[in-house]
Amino acid sequence: MQTQTPCTDYIETKGLIYFARMLDKIRLKAAGKLPPDYFVGVDDDPTMFDARCTRFLAVDYNELVDRTLKGGSDEEILEWCFESGRKPSEEEIKIWNAFLLKRGWRDEASADLKAAKKREGLEDRDDIQTWVDLHDVEEGRTPRPLTCG
Repeated sequence: MQTQTPCTDYIETKGLIYFARMLDKIRLKAAGKLPPDYFVGVDDDPTMFDARCTRFLAVDYNELVDRTLKGGSDEEILEWCFESGRKPSEEEIKIWNAFLLKRGWRDEASADLKAAKKREGLEDRDDIQTWVDLHDVEEGRTPRPLTCG
């Protein structure tokens, strides 16, 4: 079966970035199409984006997988998260988005990002400043410029 990379982290679902990517990974994994080296779930490392996102929404990852595989749009599944866990305020969503989009840029995740770039042979790529940038480059997309604010 042919593998497929998930969508970019930048896709917003009701203003929330990354959620669509997490659901895409769930669906692709269930279909046997997600490349084997992708992190999914929350067991491997609590700093991974899936773990952070489910904690942010206060939902159990395995329950989210079950709900996702029952079908529905990303928006419907996010509404389920809001009802089953918590619904962040607009300000909390802005803070979440800013945190995720800048992860690896001048923070405690910078060393890990640098090591990951080296493993992938991308250490000379100055346009890869964040984990989101690395995801995009690894999946054949051009990273967006980092903006402050």
